[in-house]
Amino acid sequence: MSSDIGLIILVGVWLAYFLIHSVLASLGVKHWLAGRYPALIPAYRLLFNLFAVLLLIPPLYLTYGWQGPWLWRWTGIGWWLANGVALLALALFYWSLRYYDIREFIGSRQWQARERNVEDQEVLRISPLHRHVRHPWYTLALVLIWTRDMNGAFLVTAVAITLYFIVGSRLEERKLVAFHGEAYRGYLKRVPGLLPRPWRRLTKEDAEKIQNHERRP
Repeated sequence: MSSDIGLIILVGVWLAYFLIHSVLASLGVKHWLAGRYPALIPAYRLLFNLFAVLLLIPPLYLTYGWQGPWLWRWTGIGWWLANGVALLALALFYWSLRYYDIREFIGSRQWQARERNVEDQEVLRISPLHRHVRHPWYTLALVLIWTRDMNGAFLVTAVAITLYFIVGSRLEERKLVAFHGEAYRGYLKRVPGLLPRPWRRLTKEDAEKIQNHERRP
């Protein structure tokens, strides 16, 4: 198999992954399933996350198994800078976990409570990182991806994931607006999506006001 064909296959596999992931995450599919198989809803988030991880195996296998030449590799001071930034991203990700309801995110809380609501029930929380970007985990993931050495397969994967984060974040925000209403709309207007900008950020007091606005009866 030629390198070009291998990269085309990799693009197709990533597109298939993103399409399946987006469809299964949509409220339309969840409502359809709730209407026909309501007993599955408490386990939906758990099964969705498990399925998403398993579906990552083919594109990652193709990415890491590709034997083409390197387009660029970090050396010297560039190696230290790239890996230092990557380590900082990992540290920030670990630190940010305290501000997430991990059981809600994984789906174990919904399963244990036999929760049958289609929409996620987690309240709007604006963590310190959320005061700078609306999707800090996506931002940190992009830092990790783009600080790696790049060959053709890694570049295809980096571009594909970047584009999906841009599109997927917009789709996710539609659901968040539907669930959190005006509180999230106000947040959207004031904080950038993926790239932090110093002039567009929330103070701690601003974040508390938005959160309190949502919680008002």
